[in-house]
Amino acid sequence: MISVYSTGTAKRAVFAFSASVLALAAATPATAQVAEIIVTAQKVKQNIQDVPIAISAVTGDAMDRAGAKSLEDITSIVPSVTFRKGTTNANSAIVMRGVGTISFSVAAEPSVSTVVDGIVLSRSGQSFLDLVDFDRLEVLRGPQGTLFGKNASAGLVNIVSKGGTKDFEAEANVSGTTDDEYRAKVTLSGPIAQDLTGRITGFYGKFDGNIKNIAVDKTVNGYEHYGARALVDYDGNGGRLRLIADYFKANDDCCAEVTGVSRGSVLDAELGIVPQGEDTREVNQNLETRSLDRQYSFTANADIDTFADHTLSIVTGYRNWKNTEIRDGDFLPRALVGTPQLHDHGTVETDQVSAEVRLASPQNQALTYQVGGFLWYSKNTQDFTRSDVTCATSTSPVDPATGGRPCNLSDTVNTLFPTATSRSDVSFRNWAIFGQSTYEFTSRLRLTLGGRFTHDSVSYVHTRAPAVNATTGLPASGAGLSNLGAGGTIASGGNGTNSSRGSTSADNFSGKAVLQYNLADDVMVYGSYTRGYKGPAFNVFFNHVAPTNSQPIDPEKSNSFEAGVKSQFFDRMVQINATAFLVDYKGFQANNFVLLNGAVVTNLTNAGSVRSKGFEVDATFAPTAGLTFRANAAYADAKVRRFNPNPLTNAPDARDGTRLPLAPKFSYTVGADYDVGVGPVKLYLSSDWHHVSKQFSDLGESGPIDPYGIWNASIGVSDADDKYRLTFMVRNILDDSYVLLNTTAGQRLMIPRDADRYAGLNLRARFN
Repeated sequence: MISVYSTGTAKRAVFAFSASVLALAAATPATAQVAEIIVTAQKVKQNIQDVPIAISAVTGDAMDRAGAKSLEDITSIVPSVTFRKGTTNANSAIVMRGVGTISFSVAAEPSVSTVVDGIVLSRSGQSFLDLVDFDRLEVLRGPQGTLFGKNASAGLVNIVSKGGTKDFEAEANVSGTTDDEYRAKVTLSGPIAQDLTGRITGFYGKFDGNIKNIAVDKTVNGYEHYGARALVDYDGNGGRLRLIADYFKANDDCCAEVTGVSRGSVLDAELGIVPQGEDTREVNQNLETRSLDRQYSFTANADIDTFADHTLSIVTGYRNWKNTEIRDGDFLPRALVGTPQLHDHGTVETDQVSAEVRLASPQNQALTYQVGGFLWYSKNTQDFTRSDVTCATSTSPVDPATGGRPCNLSDTVNTLFPTATSRSDVSFRNWAIFGQSTYEFTSRLRLTLGGRFTHDSVSYVHTRAPAVNATTGLPASGAGLSNLGAGGTIASGGNGTNSSRGSTSADNFSGKAVLQYNLADDVMVYGSYTRGYKGPAFNVFFNHVAPTNSQPIDPEKSNSFEAGVKSQFFDRMVQINATAFLVDYKGFQANNFVLLNGAVVTNLTNAGSVRSKGFEVDATFAPTAGLTFRANAAYADAKVRRFNPNPLTNAPDARDGTRLPLAPKFSYTVGADYDVGVGPVKLYLSSDWHHVSKQFSDLGESGPIDPYGIWNASIGVSDADDKYRLTFMVRNILDDSYVLLNTTAGQRLMIPRDADRYAGLNLRARFN
């Protein structure tokens, strides 16, 4: 940890540097403008400053400059977004304005939707893979239920790929860091035939990790990623067509959680680790926690010119994602008397297919509109096995080094091996019709109205027998293992079998109304009401037991009110966008953690009503060519208004008024970029400071996470034509440790990679 004095000194140095650059800018002719960014936030191409939505757009070049490689990294660029890092991608989630679905159920969908080249992803985990060769990333804050519909009750991330080029281009990137990460990427782009261009990219990355597992004498929490994607663009008379195919493979020994506090003298001795809170960098686990991903997809986008300059758009695609989780759930090197071993192995596979058809009017008239229809199907399967080792007594002697008595694995009388396996099959179906129109009353005043009718249906079959002893096949209890089959008992309202099944459906109308007015040519204000929606769900997880878990989880609905301004001043040298928001959620779908035979398990529930209110500000200042200052800040007060009582007890709950998990009240990023020619070369300077205030890991304000700040910087040098560029970067310059997740009162801490300072070099070469 660093001292308050050193942190303050570093901040003063940053501000002093900024003041110096401002003085330099003041002495230089102001010929620069904030770069114009074109987005498709309303499914037509628009200048971001003309879109009456709270939106942040990050270009691929900006992500590269920030050293960002995946969707997890946008949290330091867009302060409204936080990220829940699970032990596997399947258990990770995006949170926006303090709201997001954190669930382990395969029959629940996210509140923050991710769209890749027009395709809505079924599960959050599909989006946490490497971002490769994308043009821009659009973060739409607040409900987006009218045009995007599915899984967008809290917001949406829209990822758009780079296209083919009319001239041949080639690019190669290689990089390495001081903590042993190595990455390489090669891209080829150019013409194929008349009106036909293509693009192909291959990539590989490897990182050893940031945590030492002393049980296997290996650094873990690293990764090995590789894959390829190919794209073909047709742009000719009558329309445009884009075909995309990609493949991604990941082999991650991630994500082991460190023990940050004492677990008692015996277990501390077993671990052989002195807990140091957020500075702990060792684990001692006899099973390597791993996350294995494989994903491939095919996408087709077509824009067809039709009658009276209308455009018919067709977006269709298929995606397959498979995630395997291998997890050490006891965080110890062996089973002891009174402290069981718990190991998990699960595989989730998702198949999805979707199609959307839209008809859009010309955009150069007083009344613009688009209407469309949407079809979507997803099938999720999960096979999950939990294996315990437990003993109440042991014939093994007490270990004099630790004081613990290990279970004797050869003694099958006193040592039990409880285990169970579940199989879950879940199907989602969704269809919708939608429309949105904007009428320009005058050159300054516009009204937008939109609506979407959605039908959702969810069905599941979950099979799991009661836990048995693996050596005898007889019933046996174990940590995190249920003594009941999935169907529950007849006495409690179940069916008395090992299977549970259910189905539910819902219809919904969501919509929006936006009034926007241009106070000046470059100053627009707007006010909006938006209704968001996320479909019904079931609590389908390993220890699912009917009838409690077989009850449908009602849809999640949101009502959002926003007022915002988008402005540019001084010949577009300064850009300031700000939004104030209030969003009420009813039927908020959230995880509720409970104990089962001494192990924590999750329980998805309609948590009740929650509210998120606050403001966001994005500011950019480009005083001179090549110099840009940027600042983004978000304040979100996201709290439970009324938590639904436990349906089994109907007892009041103490969580009313508490903050939602992973919902820091305040976060901000300030930074600067400066590109300047120095003789025959060009320099690229970049630096930013990202701060996040205190937050909590779980409902009920448990698992506090201390505030933290991260200072990053980079310097690059290239030839005058920028064909060759070498960039040196440092992340977490102040070496200030922090945690992403704190569970079980500090006994499980998720330590991110940039909790420790590291540096790296990237070499990029372009040919054309």
